Amino acid sequence: MNAFSIAFTPLLPPALLWGFAALALLVTALSLLRRRRGALLRALGLGLVLLALTDPSLVRENRKPLKDVVAIVVDQSGSQTIGDRMAQTEKATADLKRRLEALGNIDVRIIESGRNDTENNGTRLFSALNEGLADVPAERIGAVFMITDGVVHDIPSSTAALGFKAPLHAFITGHEGERDRRIELLTAPRFGIVGKDVTLELRVDDTANGTEPVVLHVRRDGNPIADVTAAIGETISVPVKIEHGGPNVVELEVEALPGELTALNNKAVLTIDGVRDKLKVLLVSGEPNQGERMWRNLLKSDANVDLVHFTILRPPEKQDGTPINELALIAFPTADLFGRKITDFDLIIFDRYSNQAILPAVYLDNIVRYVHDGGALMIAAGPDFASSDGIYYSPLGALSPAEPTGDVIQQAFQPAITAVGAKHPVTRGLPGADETPPAWSRWFRQVDATVNRGTNVLSGADNKPLLVLSREDKGRVALLLSDQMWLWARGFQGGGPHLALLRRLAHWLMKEPELEEEALRATAQGDQLSVERQSLKDQIPPVRVFAPSGKEITATLKPAEPGLSRADVKVSELGLYRVTDGGLTTLVNVGPENPREFQEVVSTTEKLRPLAEATGGTVRRIGAAHGSDVSLPRIVAMHNSPVYGGSDYAAIKRTDSAQVTGIGIAPLAIGFLGLLFLLASAIATWLYEGRSRGVRA
Repeated sequence: MNAFSIAFTPLLPPALLWGFAALALLVTALSLLRRRRGALLRALGLGLVLLALTDPSLVRENRKPLKDVVAIVVDQSGSQTIGDRMAQTEKATADLKRRLEALGNIDVRIIESGRNDTENNGTRLFSALNEGLADVPAERIGAVFMITDGVVHDIPSSTAALGFKAPLHAFITGHEGERDRRIELLTAPRFGIVGKDVTLELRVDDTANGTEPVVLHVRRDGNPIADVTAAIGETISVPVKIEHGGPNVVELEVEALPGELTALNNKAVLTIDGVRDKLKVLLVSGEPNQGERMWRNLLKSDANVDLVHFTILRPPEKQDGTPINELALIAFPTADLFGRKITDFDLIIFDRYSNQAILPAVYLDNIVRYVHDGGALMIAAGPDFASSDGIYYSPLGALSPAEPTGDVIQQAFQPAITAVGAKHPVTRGLPGADETPPAWSRWFRQVDATVNRGTNVLSGADNKPLLVLSREDKGRVALLLSDQMWLWARGFQGGGPHLALLRRLAHWLMKEPELEEEALRATAQGDQLSVERQSLKDQIPPVRVFAPSGKEITATLKPAEPGLSRADVKVSELGLYRVTDGGLTTLVNVGPENPREFQEVVSTTEKLRPLAEATGGTVRRIGAAHGSDVSLPRIVAMHNSPVYGGSDYAAIKRTDSAQVTGIGIAPLAIGFLGLLFLLASAIATWLYEGRSRGVRA
C-alpha cells in the first residue's frame, strides 16, 4: 500500500520567508490598487519563487498494514472463584477470542490478572492491562474487553489516564440478585496490654438490606469468649481481653444466610499482639548476701520493671526480743503487699529467705494461692534452704519442686545444661554452652536436693539438680539451688550468661509464648505454611492442618535442633488455618487477615460503567439466570465513532495502523520542473505586458 504527501524543507529561516511573503503581498496589493496590467502574473511569479524557497517535495511512503491489537483482560482474582464465575469466564474468553479472530487483521492478546492472595491490593485489572500492552503503541489498540465480576480496585479516574483512545467493554460474570452478608472491621487495634481489654468496632452489612438482628460469635485463640447480638448496618463495640503476651488471634463470625453468595467474609480475623505494661516484681531478700545486689541491679536496670524490694537486714541468729513492728526504719506496707495487692505482681522472688517469722504464715499462704491462680514465683536458695528454718518447711514448701536433703555441697563445680535442658527454651543455646565444658566460671556452693516434680534444666556438682522448673496449677515456680550466680555477674573467671538466663527465666515464669517448653506454632509466608513444634519429648506426632474449607492435610515434623521439629506445608486457600497434633492447637492466617478482595463480592455493572461509556464502550452481564452458560453480543469492527456498542453488539475500532517499509522523495520546486514553472511565469508576464504596450501604441 502506497501513501502520498507533500513535505516542505525551507531553504531560508522561517522569519525571512514570512518577510518575503509579506513583501510580495504588499507589492501585489499596490499593483492591484494602481490597476497595473500584469499584476496577477507578477503575483504568480512571486508566489512561485516563494514556493521554490520552501523546497516542496512529493513523498511516497510504502506502507505495510499492521493488525489492530485487541486485549482480553481476564479477571483471575479470588472473588472470581465464587459460584459459577470461573466457568463463565473460561467460556466467555474462548468464545470472544474466536469471534475477534473471525473479524480478521486482529492481534488478540489475552491478559490474565495475576492472583496474589498474600497481598491486599484487591483486583487490579488496569495494572495488568498496562503491563500486558506495554510493548504496543497506543494508536494500535483497537479495543479492550474485560471479563470480570465488576469489582475492580484500580479503576482510572478518567479516560486520559487510560493511555489509549479505544473502546473499553466490560463483560460481567455472576448473576443478578446475588446476596451477601459480611463483617466490616472499623477499628482494629494491633496491640493491647496483657490483662486489659481492647475494644473492636465493627459493622455487619447485608446487601439485601436485611433488618433482622444477627448473633456475632467472638473467639480468642479458638476458644469462645462472647456472643453479641448485632443489628444490620449499625456500629457495635466488642471488648476483648488480652490474655497473654504475643499473638492473640481474635475471630468474629456471623452465621451464613441460606443461599448466600459466600461465607468467606462472614468471618473477620484479627491478630492482636499482647504487650506487658511495666512488670511489677516483688523481691524479698533474707539474709544479706552478695547475690542481693545482683538481683537489685538486674531488675533496676530495666526501665520496664517496677520493683518493690522487701529486705530483711536482721540476721536470723540475732534474737533479742525486739518486736517485729519496731525493727523497720519506716513503716512497710506488709499487709497490703502480701495481702490485698499481692495479685498486682507479675513475679515474686525470694532470695535466701529463711522462715524467721517476719512474714506470718497467712502471708505465705496468700503467696501459695497467688501461684496456684496463675502467679510466678522464683526461689533463689542459699544454705538456709537445707536447714529446718528454711523456706521449704514453711507453707511455700508446698510449691517447691525439689526437697532438700539437709546437705550443702561446698566445692568448686561448673554449671552445665542437662539433656532435657538442651531442649528447653530457657536454657537451650545459652552463650558459651556449645563448648565442652561450657565457657562459664565455677560456683562453689550448692544445696543438695531431690527433684520430686518439674524439670531439671541445669546441673551442678556431681550432676545434682541446680535449676528446677515446675508448673503449679495455673502458675509456675523456678528453684535455683545455689546463691552463687553473682559470680557470673561479677565476671569471675570470665563470668557466665546470667543476664540471658535470668531474663529467659522471668519470661518463662510469666508465660511468654516463645519460652513455652511444650508449644505448637505456625507462621505463613505466601502460600507456604511453616509449622514448628517445641517439645521436651523424644517422639513428636504428626500434625493435622485444617484449611478454611475443612480440607485436612497431614504433615510429618522433622527434627531441626534440640527440642524443635519443623515442617513446611504448601497451602492454596486464603483464610484461617487450624493446626493440631491432638494435644496442642494453634491458629494461623494465610494472606491478609481481612482481604480486600472478599470485602465486596457481589458482582456489579456500576463500577466500570462510567469509564467504559466515556470511551464509547459498553458494560453488560453475560451470565444466564442460573448456571455457567454465557451469552455474548455480536462483535463488529468500526472506524472512528463516538459510540462502539449497543444493546446487541460491541465493536472494536479499526486503527488503520501501518508500518513504513520504504520512502521515495521527488522535489517539486528545485530542478527542471521548478525552472520550467518560473520561466513560464516570466514569459507570460513579458508577453502580456508587451501586448499591452502594442495596444496602447
